[in-house]
Amino acid sequence: MSNPISILQDQVRAALASDTPLRLRGSGSKDFYGEVPRGSVLDTRGCAGVVDYEPTELVITARCGTRLADLEAVLAERGQMLACEPPHFGPDATVGGCVAAGLSGPRRAAAGSVRDFVLGVKLIDGNAEVMNFGGQVMKNVAGYDVSRLVCGSLGTLGLIAEVSLKVLPLPVEEATLLFRVSEAQALERLNQWGGQPLPISASAFYNGDLGVRLSGAGAAVRAARERLGGESIAPDAARTFWLGVREQTDPFFAGDEPLWRLSVPSIALPLDLPGRQLIEWGGALRWLKSTAPAAQVRDAAIRAGGHATLFRAAAGVGNVPVFNTLDATTMAIHRRLKQALDPKGIFNPGRMYPGL
Repeated sequence: MSNPISILQDQVRAALASDTPLRLRGSGSKDFYGEVPRGSVLDTRGCAGVVDYEPTELVITARCGTRLADLEAVLAERGQMLACEPPHFGPDATVGGCVAAGLSGPRRAAAGSVRDFVLGVKLIDGNAEVMNFGGQVMKNVAGYDVSRLVCGSLGTLGLIAEVSLKVLPLPVEEATLLFRVSEAQALERLNQWGGQPLPISASAFYNGDLGVRLSGAGAAVRAARERLGGESIAPDAARTFWLGVREQTDPFFAGDEPLWRLSVPSIALPLDLPGRQLIEWGGALRWLKSTAPAAQVRDAAIRAGGHATLFRAAAGVGNVPVFNTLDATTMAIHRRLKQALDPKGIFNPGRMYPGL
């Protein structure tokens, strides 16, 4: 039987020989994210399967085309999870796409980002060579940590053929509380609670409702419930709500307006922008559905000490860059990394920035 990674290498070699740009793609669940995909599709789904899983070591290794849902099912059987709670945005989302996009879900503020859980990658570079970075333990890196660098690079630095991820036990107990508060009150409470030893694993505020999820040992969750008060939400309704926030199927995300993702300090005051906002991660992530001009949105994020990403564009948005324009020094670093790993520039050209 052919080695699936070797098959991917052969496809990269053929693209190099014909000078054909490649569009690295799993199920396409995140095609919307980033600049418009270009190039001949290289489908990664044939390179699938869990390669190694050591529950006692809290590490799992899987090939890029493995369905994220399948990997999570394997973990759930042993009472474990991907703690960063990555969004799928489709039933066939792949592990490679999860790491390449680098997107995290509601639990990110408490548990960490996808990048924090990447232990190692097997990367096919722009010369069709297999390169191994990192490993299967947390402290294994000497020098530049390329295994985490590729996380969030949208496939522009190479094809993530295989990845090792740190996993964590599922929480023993969870509970969701609801509070009726203003936006200013929600931000004040979230920042106050964030400095206390409370088992808060997720938060979301929208239109006067603040939802807070507690996760951990039973005694800790029960004590926090008594301390915080609020209205208890039924478990099934709570699971549906947090899944809707993670997968952006919640009614807030409906509509044709562009969806902006504003990353700001959690202590930032309410942002005075037209449209509607949903606030996550203890105040550090502000989702904005708005037709406001891009300059207005980005200026507001910068004034608050953060930045804005055009997460989901709508028809008629025009030539608005998805990501913030980089300064000359940072762009030069990006270009050198791209040149080192993908010298002919065949992987996902322009997916993040023009010329990369």
